[in-house]
Amino acid sequence: MTNETSLNRTKALCLIGALFGLSVVLGACSETTGSVATAAHAPEDYRLRHPITVQEANRSIVLFVGHARGGLSAAQRADVAGLARTWVAEGTGAIVVDVPVDTPNARAAESAVHEARALLEAGGVPRNGIKLHRYTPDDPRTLATVRFTYPRMAAVAGPCGLWPEDLGPSIKDPGYLDNKSYYNFGCAYQRNMAAMVENPSDLVQPRPETPAYTARRSEAFDKYRKGTTTTTDYPEAEKAKLSDTGK
Repeated sequence: MTNETSLNRTKALCLIGALFGLSVVLGACSETTGSVATAAHAPEDYRLRHPITVQEANRSIVLFVGHARGGLSAAQRADVAGLARTWVAEGTGAIVVDVPVDTPNARAAESAVHEARALLEAGGVPRNGIKLHRYTPDDPRTLATVRFTYPRMAAVAGPCGLWPEDLGPSIKDPGYLDNKSYYNFGCAYQRNMAAMVENPSDLVQPRPETPAYTARRSEAFDKYRKGTTTTTDYPEAEKAKLSDTGK
């Protein structure tokens, strides 16, 4: 074997080794899934991992209208009146009314919408703030409903139920001994907290102080000037006690 042949074989072996190493590196990169990468870079604080954000979301009510009924029932009128009150307080856009057409209850739905519009306008919703959207149900066997929808600001967190890592000991997770919280930890708490907040702006900034109750303040100042106690006496409270123990 000549020196030239030996040199060529050495170069070939080096090239094969370099290609093999490159394929191993690329293969390792391709096996890193998005969920594992998300878990690896997720902050430890659950408030940062599952933040509560303020977004625009829809609020809706649905009215079930039979084919032979005209107008609204008492419960449905209460629902529509309540929708008008909430729209005045939190609505950020027009109320869209989905009205069915070409259905057995289409005529009754038109009558219900006519009465509902009158209730909405009486509750403070302007006429141009009510938009009608007519639709045909995909399945004719289902009862076509009348839906009222409007956008509002809402606190949102999640989605929950993501498990990118194994909770138990695993060779794929060498950091399980670090006593770190799992990825989904705190998500349900954040989501429930966001759902219970009445005004999403309370999560960002405090509300301004309301004006003082002038009548109560004047009475307290008058008692203070006279040197008497400023607390309110409730004589009826003694009558509700069942025992004199502790006197």
